[in-house]
Amino acid sequence: MENALNLDTVKLAENKKEIVILDQTLLPNECKYLSISKAGDIWEAIYSLRVRGAPAIGVTGAYAYYVLADQIETEDKDKFVKECTEMMEYINSSRPTAVNLSWALNRMHNVMLTEKDHMNIPDLKVRLMKEADAIREEDIQISRNIGTYGFELLEKLGKGVGIMTHCNAGTLATAKYGTALAPMYIALEHGWDPKKDLHVYCDETRPLLQGARLSAYEMQAAGIDTYVQCDNMASYTMKGGKVGIVFVGCDRVAANGDFANKIGTSGVAIIAKHYGVPFYVCAPSSTIDMTLESGDEIHIEQRKAEEVTEMWYKERMAPEGVGVVNPAFDVTDHSLVTGIITEKGIAYEPFKESFEKMGIKPVEKYVDKK
Repeated sequence: MENALNLDTVKLAENKKEIVILDQTLLPNECKYLSISKAGDIWEAIYSLRVRGAPAIGVTGAYAYYVLADQIETEDKDKFVKECTEMMEYINSSRPTAVNLSWALNRMHNVMLTEKDHMNIPDLKVRLMKEADAIREEDIQISRNIGTYGFELLEKLGKGVGIMTHCNAGTLATAKYGTALAPMYIALEHGWDPKKDLHVYCDETRPLLQGARLSAYEMQAAGIDTYVQCDNMASYTMKGGKVGIVFVGCDRVAANGDFANKIGTSGVAIIAKHYGVPFYVCAPSSTIDMTLESGDEIHIEQRKAEEVTEMWYKERMAPEGVGVVNPAFDVTDHSLVTGIITEKGIAYEPFKESFEKMGIKPVEKYVDKK
């Protein structure tokens, strides 16, 4: 089993014409890379979770903007802008909850709009490629910074700490290191014994099993003492004193600290609050949407019923025709959150003031200033 830190979740192909992604739907049994360059294939890869995790989706969005813009054959800048805008809006529709996708696409679009008046189209395409590369490199440093702040919390708890996580927010969900799993990778870099000093409990994370398939894969590959538990076992584990801290990732954070993460996260937060277990959200600042006052404004993606009734099973496991509830995310109230770890530091209540002190501003929407 290869250490996940050695895997490239998403990158630009050597030919500069395709995006190379690790197909996460096949893990942990098969490690396969896909090269994609068509708009429909990129949309499907994001929607079908071949690439997933808010930061990794953002990096994919940035490369998608460049790769698809590079395919536009015109010398007419108005036509180029129009086609870029249409392409961006199409890719953005693939996953509505994770703010990193729209953040990266808007950043790429703003570069195009800013530079188009004093660059020819070939040079503009090169500029877009460099911006996408920059977004990927920044994501690696952001994840490492989050891991460093999280590791400081582990140091205070002491070696031998039990850590619970929900879904997957490791290196597979980012360009490298991850968010919620980054503190464990940093602990290993500081010489912590993976078997004695770290004990990770991965929620299975129904219905798509990101915890069992991906987080457990990462942590076990790193040599860490790792356990998979069904989602309804979190209370048992916490009550037994096995968990000293909870780290989770997120897909969007509102200004008041409410946040959306993989379905089931809010239940873990409620249980942690009951047992007095610190609950931390690991969130790149690009995930914080200061335009939303609260989590009530976060759009929750509804996914296909088959993920609940049929996926992973040899035979259908629910009656034909039964209704199915399958939200991809839920919103956890800020009152259940101990702190939100960003690359700029750890935010505490009141979260909006903490975010503002960190210099986190509303996502800049694309505007053609011409």
